[in-house]
Amino acid sequence: MTASVTVDLAGRPYEVVIGRGLIEEAGTHLKPLLRRPLVSVVMDTVVAGLHGQRLLDGLRSNGISAHAITVAPGEGAKSFEGLSALCDKLLALELDRSDMIVAFGGGVVGDLAGFAAAIYKRGVDFVQVPTTLLAQVDSSVGGKTAIDTPRGKNLIGAFHQPRLVLADLAVLDTLPAREMRCGYAEVLKYGLLGDPPFFDWLEKHAADVLAREPGAMAHAVRRCVEMKAVIVGQDEREGAGRALLNLGHTFAHALEVEVGFGEGVKHGEAVGLGCAMAFRLSAKLGLCADQDAGRASAAVAAAGLPTRLCEIGGPPLAAAALLGHMIHDKKSEGGELTFILTRGVGKAFIAKGIEPAVVSDFLISEGALP
Repeated sequence: MTASVTVDLAGRPYEVVIGRGLIEEAGTHLKPLLRRPLVSVVMDTVVAGLHGQRLLDGLRSNGISAHAITVAPGEGAKSFEGLSALCDKLLALELDRSDMIVAFGGGVVGDLAGFAAAIYKRGVDFVQVPTTLLAQVDSSVGGKTAIDTPRGKNLIGAFHQPRLVLADLAVLDTLPAREMRCGYAEVLKYGLLGDPPFFDWLEKHAADVLAREPGAMAHAVRRCVEMKAVIVGQDEREGAGRALLNLGHTFAHALEVEVGFGEGVKHGEAVGLGCAMAFRLSAKLGLCADQDAGRASAAVAAAGLPTRLCEIGGPPLAAAALLGHMIHDKKSEGGELTFILTRGVGKAFIAKGIEPAVVSDFLISEGALP
């Protein structure tokens, strides 16, 4: 069964279509959006081997010329070097501003290809076809595109909304278990930040979602997309309420930069840990009950995700280093720290001007080195 959620952006709406078999039907969905039947499909080598031919065949069967561009898998592709290489390949194909880029992959490909679409000849249309749970519930929706730098994650980017998102649940059947857990961290985030009944449901059905039970998975993906569509529709460029979607991410991004983008800690694992830490910091500041912080940590742990710094592999982490990365976080203003904190499950809020000393003490209490 196919569902559709509209992201309504003041006269620029687009649909997020959720269902099974959408890859084979991609040409039918894309053709009405094309000025001429030509697209460039950007995918990493893993996705290309698993699903690439089916997407290309689905496009070509509808008379669409589809040119494939492959990139290396992993966060390392989201770099200036990766962006330059991708743009050069797009230029070699002689795409013009009336053509379209299809981002076919997880969050890395979506970010990279979306940013390339935002700047290629000053902007071309693109479509997201996310292949991970994390991308389907979060990063493919809302138009955030970016690359990483050694100084931080997603610091160079643009807001560039897709024309369409096709979330084919069938591709999740080939997703490794670790990647399912990473995506589930973002699913939990939605319940924790603003939907207590959804969080209650997740406490009961986490195993069903992680086991890819069709009904549970479809419900989880759709509910997350519905929530994000409302938030993005109200605040497209993160001037206010959209920042709530960064629950756990201030901690997460600092961890990723410090550990190094790669297999040591994946984004979803860092987000799960970050959400647990955000609730514990909120409890430490007297903003929420210890019981709520305990529920958040228990839900993260139940998905097989880390809840403590000591569970991250590698040498011990230093509070000063983590704090330094947080100060450079995109949400920080005037050198002051901004966190997404909470007054309980489903009651996240934007907290500005958090004292660095408070965060440093908290990180040390969490096991970081002084």
